[in-house]
Amino acid sequence: MGFARTCSVALVGVEGVVVEVQADLEPGVAAFALVGLPDKSLSESRDRVRAAIVNSGAEWPQKKLTVGLSPASVPKGGSGFDLAVACAVLGAAERVDPRTIADLMMVGELGLDGRVRPVRGILPAVLAAADAGYRQVVVPECSAAEAKLVPGVSVLGVRSLRQLIAVLTDEPVPEEEPVEEGRPDPLLAGLTVPGAGAGAVGAGHVPDLREVAGQHRARRALEVAAAGRHHVFLLGPPGAGKTLLAERLPGLLPPLTAEESLEVTAVHSVAGTLPAGQPLIDRPPYCAPHHSASMAALIGGGSGLPRPGAVSLAHHGVLFLDEAPEAAPRVLDALRQPLESGQVVVARTGGVMRLPARFLLALAANPCPCGGHGVGGEGCECPPSVVRRYQARLSAPLLDRVDLRVTVEPVARTELTAAAAPAESTAEVAARVLAARERAAARLADTPWRTNSDVPGHELRTRWRPEPEALAEAERDMERGLLTARGLDRVLRVAWTLADLAARARPGPDEVRHALELRTGVRRGALMAGALS
Repeated sequence: MGFARTCSVALVGVEGVVVEVQADLEPGVAAFALVGLPDKSLSESRDRVRAAIVNSGAEWPQKKLTVGLSPASVPKGGSGFDLAVACAVLGAAERVDPRTIADLMMVGELGLDGRVRPVRGILPAVLAAADAGYRQVVVPECSAAEAKLVPGVSVLGVRSLRQLIAVLTDEPVPEEEPVEEGRPDPLLAGLTVPGAGAGAVGAGHVPDLREVAGQHRARRALEVAAAGRHHVFLLGPPGAGKTLLAERLPGLLPPLTAEESLEVTAVHSVAGTLPAGQPLIDRPPYCAPHHSASMAALIGGGSGLPRPGAVSLAHHGVLFLDEAPEAAPRVLDALRQPLESGQVVVARTGGVMRLPARFLLALAANPCPCGGHGVGGEGCECPPSVVRRYQARLSAPLLDRVDLRVTVEPVARTELTAAAAPAESTAEVAARVLAARERAAARLADTPWRTNSDVPGHELRTRWRPEPEALAEAERDMERGLLTARGLDRVLRVAWTLADLAARARPGPDEVRHALELRTGVRRGALMAGALS
């Protein structure tokens, strides 16, 4: 009787569970049983592993073979267990020393010819292995760069099962034929899921804010949104520049920290949207799903264990919903929970998945179905009841979670064609945003929060108070029913962001007045000096 074990990882969302892969050989009729709650793709690994071992020059054991995946109570799926199953079988057959594989973590799919193919979710799998105390992992060669992002872990990248057997048995490592230059690598097929992304993930050209003509109030609102990670709602007629502005919002955000980069990369690795040749995402992602997106596409879902949705793909970045009233109200209201908690918990019959979803939401909408309501010279013919119904598609509870509401006016001909002084670039505004973020981070250094939008209202009212009488106007609005308790807290958060942008020690009446205007969209007398310049 032969027995061997090694380890792999089962992914539940972006969280990994270490799975012990055990192989047992007993005398009897040759058979191969795979137990431990495998799904269809994992059950098919029996045929892939058998063919890969034989085509790698090893002998398939002609005995009763049982492969167990422990813990048996955890559902397991995907082809990433192939490499571990093959090595456990070879260890039980004594083709390799069982002791050499007992403390190895292996993740990879096997082709019938023995080549090791990459799988999605390498980064979160290696992170789970490192958290469990494993210090040696074996992954496909083309995924080694992604695995090496995890500190303190020794990574062995292999291109075939033959190479791994040679390494484990101290034999000369065979050379695999490289892919000819200019030809596609078949090993990479299927690693990136077509259409799985909801937008760019921070790669390529970054649109410049200098390209936007006019829109001084909206530009200021974007700066405030980026500095404090406040959600923003852009309301205006077609062609005013709402989408143009939203596309430039990610460029205003500070670069991702090392911890944030790993979180974002892990989500995109699981979703199959990691850009080719870019093992680490270091810039805030930008996701812009179509307004017809389903609940599963936006929040996360699918058959069996759900997959990440747009809210998770936009983690630490921007989620832009254009033509927001055209989306299904039920889908939009599903955003309310992640907007508050920064995560999504999706329960399905196949299990419960927890995904990060701390994003900056940007909504854009026309004032009415035709887009001409309230715009001079547009000739809107929508009845008042139609306008009300259209605007009511964005529910009050959802809008109550949006800090900034900006009316985007049509650009005047003189602003569009006149040879005026160039507007500020993205780099110039991003520098002010970064300085404001640093002031907020210094103030919140000994707390679990990093931006003003994260700080609970109770802390802002007790620990970090504004100047005396600064909240007088906001409190009057609350007494008149114009502000909810959540709205008052959000006004105070925006006021702190305005103070950080102005390098003030704490917000005063001008900052609170400006925050009220940004939240309600109603002018409230004189604004802060230079706020709209």
